[in-house]
Amino acid sequence: MLLVSFLAIIIGILLGLLGGGGSILTVPVLVYLADIPTKSAIITSLFVVGSTSLIATITHASKKHVCWKTGAIFGSAGMLGAFSGGRLNSFIPDALLLILLAIVMLVASLSMLLKKSHLTTEELDNLSFCPLELPIFAILLDGFFLGIITGLVGVGGGFLLVPALMHLARLPMHAAIGTSLFIIFLQSSAALMGHASHIAIDINLTLIISFLAILGSFAGAKLALSFPSHLLKRSFGYFVLLLGSGLLYKEANSELITQLHLLIEKNKEFIFGASSAFILAVLYRFWLWLHTKSNKI
Repeated sequence: MLLVSFLAIIIGILLGLLGGGGSILTVPVLVYLADIPTKSAIITSLFVVGSTSLIATITHASKKHVCWKTGAIFGSAGMLGAFSGGRLNSFIPDALLLILLAIVMLVASLSMLLKKSHLTTEELDNLSFCPLELPIFAILLDGFFLGIITGLVGVGGGFLLVPALMHLARLPMHAAIGTSLFIIFLQSSAALMGHASHIAIDINLTLIISFLAILGSFAGAKLALSFPSHLLKRSFGYFVLLLGSGLLYKEANSELITQLHLLIEKNKEFIFGASSAFILAVLYRFWLWLHTKSNKI
């Protein structure tokens, strides 16, 4: 319990330092160190992530670092996706959920290690803090899919939200971080509602971890003033890459393949429909990327 408490503080510090990302460690910590079942760990993670993000959002809002319109649009689609992901979670085997989490961790690590700004210094300087014109359809689409990830595996998705808000909504870094925390709170709340029918958590443990993570986030926010964020992100990216690779190696086995085969056989129609919708959405998103300027509100 002492180790779990310490790591809860570390998760909060990372959230304060990086504006997200630390929450991706919550589920592995709960599953492998606190010996909590995967689905319960995901629900606990959502509560921890949601409560910590709410406090952090209030802090950023006091500094006027939250773009409420952008957050509401992105968050509304994210809430729908998170609720859907929460409902789908109960039909997916625990081992497969951990594999999905490992894949998300690998994507997150690569995002932190390889991400480069596509905006020039001059463009960054000319960004409006909270732009009035937004590519509405692209934001709704991205918000929905990021919300599904939150609902399924219990991560906030800040590692994807911040760059999406910077390059899609063209928010400056401070505004992207503050707005992403607001969106994470909305998505986590909706995901918890999606899990309501099969919720099973240790309330006392959840409250303790949440409290410690919130304390850590305050410390992280202060430490952020003293450390270069790009070095922190790269170091954390390597750590998540190693952790995600280890998780993938541990959980990928013949039993998982059998479970996956049975799941596909049992839900052929749904999987075909969902895959078709996903492919269409990706194609539409690509078309929007080619015609961004025609989708403003």
